[in-house]
Amino acid sequence: MTAQVKNEPFKGIRTEVTTSLVFDEVIGRLRKQMGATSIAEVVALAQTAISAAEYTRQVEEKYVGESGFMLFDEIDHGGWLPKFGINRRTVRWILGNPLIAITMIRSDITAGLFVPVELLVTEAEDGLGATITFVRPSTLMVIEENPPLLAAAKELDEKFDALVACAMTA
Repeated sequence: MTAQVKNEPFKGIRTEVTTSLVFDEVIGRLRKQMGATSIAEVVALAQTAISAAEYTRQVEEKYVGESGFMLFDEIDHGGWLPKFGINRRTVRWILGNPLIAITMIRSDITAGLFVPVELLVTEAEDGLGATITFVRPSTLMVIEENPPLLAAAKELDEKFDALVACAMTA
């Protein structure tokens, strides 16, 4: 048995959006725009004896927030960073929507490496503001010519930008 290794360099675009809104306000605005569930829960639903149409209906009804996203997981880096002298609140969120993900994965199964998407919310050093940092999804997924993938990924970029703008605009 042999294995083939293929290395393809690509360049993601990292975006930082800063606001004078305090960390708690930004987090609250994000939560208000999103539904919440676990990846295990949406997988378990998919494994029940329902049609794709019924799965779509249930996901939209039970889990999807106003933004089109749901929060899957939260990593509270701010909970352990003070142990090492970094006293800033910061959380990494894993968010997405399987109904959005399928629009990209249909065109390139490897798009699954970059969905769900992630963002980092960090409190300003002086506590008087916050920053959301993320890598633009389309710059991770589309590394060679694939117009359907690019179109779907650009739609994801727009939804993601709208979510961030809603959370960051004073």
